[in-house]
Amino acid sequence: MHGDTILLMTFVLALVAAFAGGMVARALRLPPIVGYLAGGLVVGPFTPGFAGDSDAMNQLAEVGVMFMMFGTGLHFSLKDLLEVKGIAVPGAVLQIALGTAAGYALAMAFGWEPAAGVMLGLSVSIASTVVLIKNLTDAGLYQSRGGRIATGWLIVEDLATVVILVVLPVVFGSGETTPAQLAGGIAEALVKTVAFVALMLAVGSRVLPWLLAKIARRCPRELFQLAVVVIALGTAMAASVLFDLSVALGAFLAGVVVGTSKLSHRVAAEAIPFQDLFSIIFFASVGMMVNPATLTAHAPELAALVVLIMAGKWLINMALGALFSAGARTSLTIAAGLSQIGEFSFIIGQTGMALGVLSADQYSLILGGAVVSIALNSFVFKSVDPLERRMEASPLLRRLYDRRARSIEPPAEHMEGHVVVVGYGHAGGYVAEVLRDLDAPCLVVERDLPVAEEAEAAGFPVLVGDAANSEILAHADLGSARVLVIAIPAEASAELIAREARELAPGLKIVARADTEGGVEALVDAGVDDLVRPELEGGIELMRHTLLDLGLRPRQIQDYANSLRESGYEALGDDRRAERQRALGALVASLSELELHWVEVGESCPMAGCALGALDLRARTGANAVALRHADEVEVFLDANTVLRAGDSVGLMGTAEQLLAAEALLG
Repeated sequence: MHGDTILLMTFVLALVAAFAGGMVARALRLPPIVGYLAGGLVVGPFTPGFAGDSDAMNQLAEVGVMFMMFGTGLHFSLKDLLEVKGIAVPGAVLQIALGTAAGYALAMAFGWEPAAGVMLGLSVSIASTVVLIKNLTDAGLYQSRGGRIATGWLIVEDLATVVILVVLPVVFGSGETTPAQLAGGIAEALVKTVAFVALMLAVGSRVLPWLLAKIARRCPRELFQLAVVVIALGTAMAASVLFDLSVALGAFLAGVVVGTSKLSHRVAAEAIPFQDLFSIIFFASVGMMVNPATLTAHAPELAALVVLIMAGKWLINMALGALFSAGARTSLTIAAGLSQIGEFSFIIGQTGMALGVLSADQYSLILGGAVVSIALNSFVFKSVDPLERRMEASPLLRRLYDRRARSIEPPAEHMEGHVVVVGYGHAGGYVAEVLRDLDAPCLVVERDLPVAEEAEAAGFPVLVGDAANSEILAHADLGSARVLVIAIPAEASAELIAREARELAPGLKIVARADTEGGVEALVDAGVDDLVRPELEGGIELMRHTLLDLGLRPRQIQDYANSLRESGYEALGDDRRAERQRALGALVASLSELELHWVEVGESCPMAGCALGALDLRARTGANAVALRHADEVEVFLDANTVLRAGDSVGLMGTAEQLLAAEALLG
């Protein structure tokens, strides 16, 4: 029975162990990946207790790689890759060469054979795309310039790995290898890669989006979900079976092609649950392959290898960042993201074992270096902000890394009476645009350079950086600002920003958004004055339109809206936000019940050119003039000096007889 259900038991227990490990890691303030790896180690064959089937789990982990690469392709278009090709392509090539040389030198120091040294060098030079994307996303850097370059960098490495895996059997296989055979093997791999890419871009870019659109219109949701899975996994398998390419490359290209569809956002939403689940399985499967006894026996070699992977590759990538003048933050992001090795390193190591070049202990050492680097990689990302501040403080380093990098000049003058908008996304962008239309001074703080460039192009003064960093807020002149608007959706970051802003400017008005009741409580405690819950306000607006269609009066509808807001903003305590919303809603409701009668002032009207005071409309007709429409502008605060002109429309209130009299007078 045990043998018949070993795959099922391995799968279930690995998930249970990964969940437990993730919870423990969270309690210890460690990255969840560490817990997933530890969970895999617990159910692996090298620890006491249940011995899972690591080979079967490795196959399930391949599914995780496919989904992760499919999701990467959805968000990373060919245009994005071409935009970063100037750094990503030469950077990846040079890093593979330098990383291989460094790994080979370390293997020689270990006393390995030259062929084994080449295998170690190649394994060290290739980073894990799965780990990179996971940590970039967790650090909020995936859509940043550095995140896009790092992703493009690893895509180039993945393509290079395809060629490497074809060349290795030719070079280290049995028998003599002639230069002609080597050149032929490389040419064949390149031809297959180019053919598959061309097929996907020429045919797949037309067929797959069309197919998804048809399914979305005519089929239930579960069939659309199944179509997404079939496209991701089917394309990956086609690349492997028909073209001898990696499944990761096939899934990535499928994502690139589907990403051109109008349904790309829905596809991404449907793929996320599968991507998250199987990425956890991937990390658990890596932990299952670790043999603690082997690593303990080779602890000095393991420590040296980890130093090379994390510190050595970090230094190599920082040097390349300076060479290409990628910018300090971009270089730090790339260096942090590539300071690890993963799935392709395993494949290269397994190929080395199959060719008789690597021993089992040597492969275990590569595996251990990968596990340790994956577990510690997220901590490297935490060094990006402090290191960036140190580099920016050094004129020499700033010139070295930013001499050709696109930068945004901070506001040259001290600002007063301005509004600081943190986050130039959809919500923050709307706020900034309205402030500009009202000629109100506005300063935008944005961490993503491309988005900051958009804000600068729109005419706003911009500070580039993470607003959760008090060093950035210190340059926003918060002491003389009128309002701080925190428009970012991340509640934890918004709370940190609010606390730092409150320390810098105790009297500053702070407005923020919150998605949950817990977020409302935390932000109020951090010093936020006014809060908006977008989903709650959207639900109230949907309710209002529905009840209007059902024939309810605006004042009745406002009562329902008030009760919803009272519960939704209960965490505010003194109902500051709820009271303001109630007052505004009551005003809107009262205006909605007014029925104005608009009368146009005729061209031949003798009253054209007269002021309202001289006209004395109320005494002559009994009607009240409460609004005036001139061209496209409406004026609602009228006084005796307001002049009527031919073509203007006057908004009147009164009885039917009074309105007829006013119409006769003005028309």
